[in-house]
Amino acid sequence: MITEQLREYLQNSKPIFEDILGQDECKKSLASALLAGRHIILVGPPGVGKTTLAKDVSKLLPDIKIVEGCSYNCTPDNPSCISCRQSKKLTAKKIPGEQRFVRIQGSPDLTVEDLLGDIDPVKAFKYGALSIESFTPGKIFKANNGVLFFDEMNRCPEKIQNALLQVLEEKKATINSYEVNFDIDFIFIGTMNPEDSSTEKLSDVLVDRFDFIYMGYPETIDIEKKIILQKGIKLADVGDNMLGIIAFFVRLLREDSNLEKKPSVRASIGLYERAQSNALLNKRNYVVFDDIKQSLISVLAHRISLKPSVKYLKSAEDYLKEKFEKNMKQASSGIEDTEEQNSGDYR
Repeated sequence: MITEQLREYLQNSKPIFEDILGQDECKKSLASALLAGRHIILVGPPGVGKTTLAKDVSKLLPDIKIVEGCSYNCTPDNPSCISCRQSKKLTAKKIPGEQRFVRIQGSPDLTVEDLLGDIDPVKAFKYGALSIESFTPGKIFKANNGVLFFDEMNRCPEKIQNALLQVLEEKKATINSYEVNFDIDFIFIGTMNPEDSSTEKLSDVLVDRFDFIYMGYPETIDIEKKIILQKGIKLADVGDNMLGIIAFFVRLLREDSNLEKKPSVRASIGLYERAQSNALLNKRNYVVFDDIKQSLISVLAHRISLKPSVKYLKSAEDYLKEKFEKNMKQASSGIEDTEEQNSGDYR
């Protein structure tokens, strides 16, 4: 079992999920759920690292040998599909765990056939429409011996939820006129954004099959600054004070009671990168306060949403300008002169 392959690694003292900075409680909960072989849904707003965390799980999986050309990722010693079972000679190749990460993007137009598979008309003509040989596997089969990552589960229609429920509960699915047994092994990790009101409600019977693990924004400004430096593109010199202004202002918006939708870490990274671009366009190799200010609307206006009581009085653009001027101008007093002195070698 794939869960058993993870247990030894999860129980040793080595650091895990190192691509995510902070989120220690979330990492511990995820390790606990994986150790118990549970199905998992990562819950949190956009941009907190849910996808990155799921990919980190696949990196923990050991290298395995799979049958070359098999759509089910069968192993030679324990083949799952009928084709590999009937074959007299199987050619194997070794692949790492991160290559056994299969992503499904939840959306209203996702079909059961996308998830499970469908009948191949050419094979149906040759073998018969109800023959298992006529079946073309969907993405869920391709996750055999790996990680099935279902992003934004609550954006998929009820039919998908029902198909998924049958797979997780009974290890089989009904496709057209026949049943397909799921003799496959995978780790299931889904995600959902609880703040997205435009999505489909997950049924109680489906939710009952999962453990929920909650992720939030970076716990401290220092962690946020480290993420910005780690993920952002470096084009010019950004002093620690300027970096602090970027991180502090985005975090200030997250705490703003007038906002319904709040900016993620991608907003912090966007301000960081665009401020550097502005500096270069202004013939400087270092960022100053105005470089950040000039990027506000382009980077942040579409990433926030004002509450009805506020948005009828002013636009998101005007609100950002006022908020920035009120809270950041005084904080930046004296910083620019210091930054220019410290950045003299970069001119």
